[in-house]
Amino acid sequence: MSSSAPRPGTLDPELATVADALTSGGPDVFTRVREQAQAELAEQLARAELPPVEAVDLSAPADPAVPVRLFRPQRRPSSLPVFLWIHGGGFTAGSAEALDPFCAEIASRLDIAVANIEYRLAPGTPFPGPLHDCYAALRYVYHAARSLGLDENRIAIGGASSGAALAAGTALLARDRREVPLVFQLLDVPLLDDRLSTESMAQFVDTPGFTRAGAAAAWTAYLGPDQRPGDPDVSPYAAATRATDLRGLPSTYLSTMELDPARDEGILYALRLLAARVSVEVHSFPGTFHGAEIFAPGAAVSRRAAEERLRALARGLSVDADRRVRLT
Repeated sequence: MSSSAPRPGTLDPELATVADALTSGGPDVFTRVREQAQAELAEQLARAELPPVEAVDLSAPADPAVPVRLFRPQRRPSSLPVFLWIHGGGFTAGSAEALDPFCAEIASRLDIAVANIEYRLAPGTPFPGPLHDCYAALRYVYHAARSLGLDENRIAIGGASSGAALAAGTALLARDRREVPLVFQLLDVPLLDDRLSTESMAQFVDTPGFTRAGAAAAWTAYLGPDQRPGDPDVSPYAAATRATDLRGLPSTYLSTMELDPARDEGILYALRLLAARVSVEVHSFPGTFHGAEIFAPGAAVSRRAAEERLRALARGLSVDADRRVRLT
């Protein structure tokens, strides 16, 4: 097995300090660094001169009900496109609340609505519970769109890491049930394959931010006690690469990081989407690792990734946002 350590010159120099912190700290370093970075980003956004947004707490009917926080520009047209966001955290950690500043920024910069979903976490609630939560939120937003001032014909879904796994699974479920028409999905550093069999998964066993062992633990927790990662009958709604037919899925933006164990499964999924005649934009950012944008949001490559994501979402929702997407 080849070494997973980044070769000299491969890691983006702006990410070196945070990479060292992530690889040399104790077992809780990931959580500490992430929380610190999220707090710093929230403070930065609070100081930014962005148009104000309002937040409305909603409850999607389900058992149990699914909390959804909807962000909308205070000055808005009567019918807003809406983006449903699903947070990451290896299926077992994280919260929608921690991503409220991120969702508010998107709503403000693009003049759209953003629905932030608080789904149940594994291992307490394994698959399909979290997926059902996300689909319940999507279904609720679609059916309540007009009363919420939303455009039911311009709904997108997205997430990061395990959140992207849930977004991809929700998009597959929406296609198959033919109940909610999605126009776009945004899959940011997605976890899509429980089999852990790609070259990047074999190569990057101890890279910063995320490791092969972390991927195995995440899938083990998500699939629950009755299944193991790699079992032949894992549902495609859990691991989207298990789907045999990708036709009819919405236009897609998919990003990966060069030094990420999950890199290849994302790229391979993008190629399969293209083969299924789905419009896809895919970008693998050089010198980066899984979660680099969270841990080092001020790095030039992180800012470039964030701007590109906003532009892709604007295109996916048919929003003219050229004057306001560029980050300051």
